[in-house]
Amino acid sequence: QVQLVESGGGLVQPGGSLRLSCATSGSIFSLYHMGWYRQAPGKQRELVARMATDGTTAYPDSVKGRFIISRDNAKNTVSLQMNSLKPEDTAVYYCNADHKWGGLQYWGQGTQVTVSS
Repeated sequence: QVQLVESGGGLVQPGGSLRLSCATSGSIFSLYHMGWYRQAPGKQRELVARMATDGTTAYPDSVKGRFIISRDNAKNTVSLQMNSLKPEDTAVYYCNADHKWGGLQYWGQGTQVTVSS
């Protein structure tokens, strides 16, 4: 069992930055691929950043060059640095843990990010 708790959401103006953090507990963090997803009203949940256990990363084109995912295996945390934010980045952001051998996946409760002037 893995518990995930996100923090760092809020209201930011277009062009601004936010840093989301996800604290994990309950299992061996290094065995999990970690990701950030988001869901805007009326839309499907989508991946915005993923870091595998070997450190490789993946981003969709919509955030590439603006968002950076990082993880600290010693502190059992994963973060998402979001720069040059746009109104279309407004969504609830969720932390995800996906076991490297499959079969186990966990979600945080989500944190709201609103980009508006």
